Amino acid sequence: MSCGEPHETDCDEVLAEVWLLLDHECGEERDAQLRRHLDECGPCLARYGLEEKVKMLLARTCGGDRAPEELHSKLRERIRATVLEQAQVSVERTPSGTVVEVNQTRVETWRRT
Repeated sequence: MSCGEPHETDCDEVLAEVWLLLDHECGEERDAQLRRHLDECGPCLARYGLEEKVKMLLARTCGGDRAPEELHSKLRERIRATVLEQAQVSVERTPSGTVVEVNQTRVETWRRT
């Protein structure tokens, strides 16, 4: 999706990371970039609002039940993997270290919480 306007951050990138933003799982700099985009892009802001409402509805209807930590961890890892895949970033963990290949010009640092 794209609104057709030029932005610092591409609409597709923002929408791919909307759940990370909603769950406060972005670093401060990335959070600010995504929010700047939402401030200037009506279609993405509308999509963000829809996702935010879905999240609130899920929280309300689940009655405060919390998923097991193992499931939570697996979901978080899968979301990160999907975001990296959509951003064309590959990460390979080897015995000698981690190899990161970026196929676009954007580089992001992930903090483990």
